[in-house]
Amino acid sequence: MPKGLPRGAPGWHYDVVSSERAPLSAAAVLASSADAVVGLDSDLRVFLWNPAAERLFGWRAREVLGAALPIVPAELKAEHGAVLEQVRSGPALTIHTRRMRNDGTPVDVRISTAALPGDGDAHAGWVLTLYPTDSEELAHAAAMERARLVRRLTDVVVDINADLSLQSVLDRISSAITELTGADAGGFVLLNEDRVELVSITRLSHELQGYSAPLETSLFGELLRSGKSVLLANEDTRGLQDLVWADLPGLHTIALCVSNVHGRPYGALYALYSQRRVGHVELELLELLAAHAGVAIGNAMAYEELNHQRVHEKAVADSSADGIAVLDFGGRVRKWNRSAVELTGYPAEVVEGRHPPFPIPACHGRPVKHRLKDGRWLEILMARIPRTHEWVVDFRDITAQKAMEDEREAFLATTGHELRTPITAIHGFATTLIRKWSRMSSQAQREAVGNIVDRSTALTLLVERLSLGSDASRGELDVNPVPFELARVLRQAVMTFKSLSDRHDVVLSATDDLPTVFADPLATGIIMDQLLDNSIKFSPEGGTVHVTVAVEGDSLAVSVDDDGPGLRPGDEERVFDRFFQGGVRGDRRRFGGLGLGLYIVRKLAQDQGGDVTARRLERGTRMCFTLPLHRGGDAGPGGGGGGGSVVEPPGVAAVRVGVTGRSTPQGPPAPQETPKISAGPDPLPRQRSTRPRAGRSR
Repeated sequence: MPKGLPRGAPGWHYDVVSSERAPLSAAAVLASSADAVVGLDSDLRVFLWNPAAERLFGWRAREVLGAALPIVPAELKAEHGAVLEQVRSGPALTIHTRRMRNDGTPVDVRISTAALPGDGDAHAGWVLTLYPTDSEELAHAAAMERARLVRRLTDVVVDINADLSLQSVLDRISSAITELTGADAGGFVLLNEDRVELVSITRLSHELQGYSAPLETSLFGELLRSGKSVLLANEDTRGLQDLVWADLPGLHTIALCVSNVHGRPYGALYALYSQRRVGHVELELLELLAAHAGVAIGNAMAYEELNHQRVHEKAVADSSADGIAVLDFGGRVRKWNRSAVELTGYPAEVVEGRHPPFPIPACHGRPVKHRLKDGRWLEILMARIPRTHEWVVDFRDITAQKAMEDEREAFLATTGHELRTPITAIHGFATTLIRKWSRMSSQAQREAVGNIVDRSTALTLLVERLSLGSDASRGELDVNPVPFELARVLRQAVMTFKSLSDRHDVVLSATDDLPTVFADPLATGIIMDQLLDNSIKFSPEGGTVHVTVAVEGDSLAVSVDDDGPGLRPGDEERVFDRFFQGGVRGDRRRFGGLGLGLYIVRKLAQDQGGDVTARRLERGTRMCFTLPLHRGGDAGPGGGGGGGSVVEPPGVAAVRVGVTGRSTPQGPPAPQETPKISAGPDPLPRQRSTRPRAGRSR
């Protein structure tokens, strides 16, 4: 006997009821019944299947007992569940509907369904009595009624799916509950872990919106625990006045149904009745609506997730320092981020729908470098999106990187050229000495050794210049500002360079009453040497090198003018770049050099609070450097040196020649470790400075 069934309930094995006339049994009655009788337990498993049911539907009892009822068509499962739920807590119900035979053919039947009570007030199951109906009028009426309900449902579902906003979809579902089922009020309850929240209502107080309660004590929790998809609660089965839904006056029945999204419970539809009674048709419609609501909610969630993803992608793209463009299959721009606008100067509304304003790589993995009209360089990469047949183009500003590459190439080319000459000479003289030493006179031997010394000295100075250039690039040139008289430094430099060229006349125009400057006198001397050296070197036909001094605001400006070929237009700033050699000055065979001199002296001037600039003249070039004027109390280490002459410590001449690349009449440097620039009396060792400098961040 099925679990929970009362003693004497129908089944395949029954107690015998005695009679004075003849023995009778329930089994005999059921076996001889002309109507099909089917019993379902509380878990909806078949426990009773009489011979008439075998004849009507074609399944043997042994094939269906203990299994789910096989005769309900898929499209009528909601109707079947609604009838069972209504009967579970109410009177028996008879409907005209359609069921399916074992061979797949439909049969129109009338079904009377009654609840089967168990022990006490427990519910044990249902008994269904089915017999075919031959009345075409009844069958047609039932079919017409179902078609009408389907049309109503279709119209409601179309309305629900007309909006993709999740909250709007939920509000439409709540409205559809009352419209479709005739409920007096309705609402949608969201499942949120172990709690439920009322997120949409219709015909109820707005104060209930957002109400939350534990899942365990809610009707939704009871429905989930039952394993069913629909639940009917009324005053006969449980009290309703303790529920939040009691806000509806006269509430007597609540019908609720689970709405699944992607196969998992998402929420429940509540239909509340206070005036009319609810039947199996309303329950069926509620269950069908819940199924369609799950689809609509899933679509709305997917749409919101897509929007969220798009917003996220746009935020990521707009915050990227790289320009990002999305191209369609034809190579036309569909998306153009903020950095793309900044890098190219083209706004999105101008570019979208057109080809990008730069070449794109021929294939993935092969970046392209492109120079824009404003001189900036872009590196452009491209990747394909397989699903959409689109292309993502990423482009970034590599102007600094390109400049470094150009500098590296210039450094390798220039250094190789400059090193080749002294090394070749040293190798040649050394080879000659080894092979012909015994056959050479003492004078020839001394000349060869002297040439090796001269060439190695030049090589040492070349390496020193490279080292100074490296220090300058890292901001590690040490300067020690002190008050001093600039006129004396200028006179010493002019006197030195007057004797270096018979074709040039070096003239200084400066008074003795120039104001005191606050700078490093030795660094200033190096700057002056480099500018005079350039003026002589780059005016090979001779002429006058004119040095003038003038006060400009808080600075003293020194100008060095020559009569050479001058600068090429646009090179006024580029001449201060590392390794730059342009125009006539870039002829290494004629002038030589690494292109580091002006780079170093500008760094020296800037470290003292001044600057070095270049200007094209009608004939020749003007190089001008500025130094800050001394203000009382600014004396630094070794201050108070304004009145004395500038004394170079041992080894400073090597640094001076290392910058200018020219040997002065003072003779070659002493064979000692080359110092850094310093105003102190002793040479500095070759080490990185740890002294902080004002206005510079390491």
